[in-house]
Amino acid sequence: MSLSFACKRIDFRDIVMCSFELNKTEYNLFLFLIKQKDSLSASDVGEELGKDRTTIQKAIKRLVEKNLVQKHQVNLDAGGYTFVYSIKNKEELRHNILNIVNSWHKNVVNSVKKW
Repeated sequence: MSLSFACKRIDFRDIVMCSFELNKTEYNLFLFLIKQKDSLSASDVGEELGKDRTTIQKAIKRLVEKNLVQKHQVNLDAGGYTFVYSIKNKEELRHNILNIVNSWHKNVVNSVKKW
């Protein structure tokens, strides 16, 4: 989806990336996780996206730090554990983006008024 803002088109992707300060890898991972019904391990995500596990782990870590993705420990039957990841509540994320966009709007309005 694209929006037109005066002389420039702004893709929804740009809004999400800018709102949460995501790079391309983080955005693609975020988008992938939004579409998943189940939690996945970093290895599973890496296989699905064709990316190295360490690249996925680094991106997931940043998404967890930004409170966009949740991390759960799963105990393995043979002993040990693994971590799986899933997206946070989509409605909450949508609400956060709307708050950020509303804040941008207020800043633009204030800047125009001061001009």
